[in-house]
Amino acid sequence: MNNTKYVFVTGGVTSSLGKGIIAASLAKLLQERGYSVTIQKLDPYINIDPGTLNPYEHGECYVTDDGAETDLDLGHYERFLNIPTSQANNVTTGRIYQSVINKERKGEFLGKTVQIIPHITDEIKNRIQILGNTGDYDIVITEIGGTVGDIESLPYVEAVRQMQWELGDNNAIVIHLTLVPYLAAAGELKTKPTQHSVKTLMQSGVSPNILVCRSEHEINDSIKRKLALFCNVKKQDVIQSLDAETIYDVPNLMFKEGLDRVVLEKLELSSEKQPELKAWNEFLNRHKNPKSTIEIGLVGKYVELHDSYKSITEAFIHAGAANKAKVKVRWIHSESLTPENAASKLQGLNGLLVAPGFGDRGIEGKIAAVQYVRENNIPFLGICLGMQMAVIEYSRNVLGLEKANSTEMAKELQHPVINLMEEQKDVTEKGGTMRLGAWDCEITKDSKVYEAYNAELISERHRHRYEYNNDYKEQLEAAGLKSTGINPKTGLVETVEIPTHPWFVGVQYHPEYKSTVLNPHPLFVSFIKAALEQSKK
Repeated sequence: MNNTKYVFVTGGVTSSLGKGIIAASLAKLLQERGYSVTIQKLDPYINIDPGTLNPYEHGECYVTDDGAETDLDLGHYERFLNIPTSQANNVTTGRIYQSVINKERKGEFLGKTVQIIPHITDEIKNRIQILGNTGDYDIVITEIGGTVGDIESLPYVEAVRQMQWELGDNNAIVIHLTLVPYLAAAGELKTKPTQHSVKTLMQSGVSPNILVCRSEHEINDSIKRKLALFCNVKKQDVIQSLDAETIYDVPNLMFKEGLDRVVLEKLELSSEKQPELKAWNEFLNRHKNPKSTIEIGLVGKYVELHDSYKSITEAFIHAGAANKAKVKVRWIHSESLTPENAASKLQGLNGLLVAPGFGDRGIEGKIAAVQYVRENNIPFLGICLGMQMAVIEYSRNVLGLEKANSTEMAKELQHPVINLMEEQKDVTEKGGTMRLGAWDCEITKDSKVYEAYNAELISERHRHRYEYNNDYKEQLEAAGLKSTGINPKTGLVETVEIPTHPWFVGVQYHPEYKSTVLNPHPLFVSFIKAALEQSKK
């Protein structure tokens, strides 16, 4: 018999309260207590996955080892728990409906009228229980996107109601994250928005077991008592979540508030082993008490929304702590850069990262940035499109191929140093058709990349359609841009670097996806170390 327990995290009053961070923090505490835990995200939008969504709409698209394009919250899950997620950890309404419609087309419902209940809710329950049915996890935490009362969320809330009824109260519980706003004019915290949010949830037949209340001010005992009374929970089940200095403080804050203890009581699980968070707090200590500060430029197309580069900025935090340094990010819009103003805009940087992206907007700015740091010996890391820009810049300004470019930017090219991948040439649909997920890479021993990884074979996650054109490899290597990482199956160039430069590395893959609190990514650690050395000069 499967003994997996389920914890559902819903949100009320407003979005962006931090359901993902609360879910990840709870999971971390339960993991520290000796339980095997995973987290999944149910997204109510009708897109099949976030892969076709504009970063301005949704932040970055996170990629798993098995090639799922997922919500950025999965990045938090991996960074906190230090275990990989998969296709099963992110489900969208689009995927649910697509699956049900496919079954209907095959005649699996035997002519029955297909309805929200039971067909859609059954599919949701199946997706929730896929992870539990593996037998790998004691506890599955499921975060439901959006807020209660949203039309899109209703089938998910109904599926939760059914699961609680089917599994029993001690096997499936609901944590409701809500806002207790402070009204400055009245000089007091207001509980009414939370009351209304819980009332909306209860109208759908779901009564929360635990309330987590986000607030800027301490929630005193009388407010907790009031919330407990009106929201039908016990006073000790009202947990305050105050604004934290950093998201990495939240597990400690939730432990102090007793969230994990209350959850284990509700699930009738032992809570004898106390979370130590030893390695976690060592990281926090280094992060909060840096010995030095450096400034890294991040050149991208979507810098107005910092969540577009969430995994990169978190990787900077991890690598900064590993080097006992604070990494300040200077956000630079690639459209604002030109060869004429690059020097003034990039002056004073200790390192530069040219970020991933798609399309031709802001490309010349990225190329100008690469040229400046290459010529001025500033440490450089180019990721995906950033690596491709480094190849184009080198081809133009060192190799003398003035018209060098990528076929993503222009179809008819004299020198397509970056070209559409062979297997992509017949692809017409956009969603989920890129080169995705983990691929191997063989590294040349005498290289900066090998120094960072200290390994000859690595596996990294990809998300791209275009690649380094091997027709130009001999010329580029002869001119000094070495190919130091190659995919053993396809021969695709995965990493390039300039041996004569202090630290100049471009990678076709996305190292940021694999950086976690307990395992900072070696490439980022090496890059930040080089930037620190540059700062001393």
